[in-house]
Amino acid sequence: MPVPLLDVNAQNLPLQDELRATFDRVLQSGRFIMGEEMEAFEREVAEMVGVKHAISVSSGTDAILLALMALGIGEGDEVLCPSFTFFATAGCIARTGATPVFVDSCPVCFNIDLTDAAKKLTAKTKAIMPVHLFGQAADMDAVMSFASGNALKVIEDGAQAIGAKYKGKGVGSIGDFGAYSFFPSKNLGGFGDAGMLVTNDDALAEMALMLRNHGMNPKYYHKYLGGNFRCDALQAALLRVKLREYDSYTEKRQANAKYYVEKLSLLDGVTQAQQQDCGCIESQNFRHQAAGIKLVLPVAYEHNEHIWNQFTIRVLGGQRDSLRAHLTENGIGCDTYYPVPLHQQECFSDLPKTGLPVCEQLALEVISIPIYPELTLDQKNEVIEAIASFLKA
Repeated sequence: MPVPLLDVNAQNLPLQDELRATFDRVLQSGRFIMGEEMEAFEREVAEMVGVKHAISVSSGTDAILLALMALGIGEGDEVLCPSFTFFATAGCIARTGATPVFVDSCPVCFNIDLTDAAKKLTAKTKAIMPVHLFGQAADMDAVMSFASGNALKVIEDGAQAIGAKYKGKGVGSIGDFGAYSFFPSKNLGGFGDAGMLVTNDDALAEMALMLRNHGMNPKYYHKYLGGNFRCDALQAALLRVKLREYDSYTEKRQANAKYYVEKLSLLDGVTQAQQQDCGCIESQNFRHQAAGIKLVLPVAYEHNEHIWNQFTIRVLGGQRDSLRAHLTENGIGCDTYYPVPLHQQECFSDLPKTGLPVCEQLALEVISIPIYPELTLDQKNEVIEAIASFLKA
């Protein structure tokens, strides 16, 4: 049977009675923007991730943009961010008038390389934006030490990682701000666009609340130029239903990842990434290929709680697109996150050229396979069998 990369109905339809009742409750309330449903959702998320303030917004992208605005980032400023990530990370920086300064990635966890970040510092650098890519936390001790030593603000892009932990702390709770997305494909997926901005700083929370609603406080009095980043009450209410199931979703994703690693590691030509291998990707690939390695599986660092938004494999030897074609022919959903690093995107062509060898290589190698919680054992085995047949060919 076909195995999709993601099946949102497999998760949402078992909840349809409660979701419909929730819709009716919001309909009867007559309150469709912000309101009590949103405030309750904010309290529940704040408790889950361990922060004082949670601010619902219209999307994960708007959460990042709002954080930048609340921190006063703008024209003439520079913000360090990874190039190997979704567009919103850098796009929001550019929308404020600031300049995204692209940083290379770790070839093991795919997160920001602070050694490279240090090389990109200038007098204009005002912030750093680590991305907890694919659901695994970046090295936040190192990020915070780096930021503190250079007077930088920290915005955690946790769009793919709500509920993930770094040394027991919820991602998003460590920096000045944390941003989450509830896009339908996320681990806590909504029914359209929605997002959340979190912070432990009272003053930053107050600023973000004003900027979320056109910089207005009180009504019709505008001290700042804000935006319309308000959250729909219906999105918040429906997400509250799924939030109650979130721990089980995470446990199932983690179990699926464990199963993949156990079974795929038994195949000839497959190895799992090792934490100590952060470094020169060319030498790693040379060593792997000399040993006959064709696929490198992802790893969850021991100090992290990885929530597996994606299960992303590296395919060596220029064979990624061949594996993708093979999986597609066999009805296995897969995709490439991300085929073009941000520093190579046309809209950033006016920025200074920079070589980022790791993220450029990752863009040629990575492919993600189904990891969603509702995968059956038969479906997982189909994925594994399709990969095994590719390796034997």
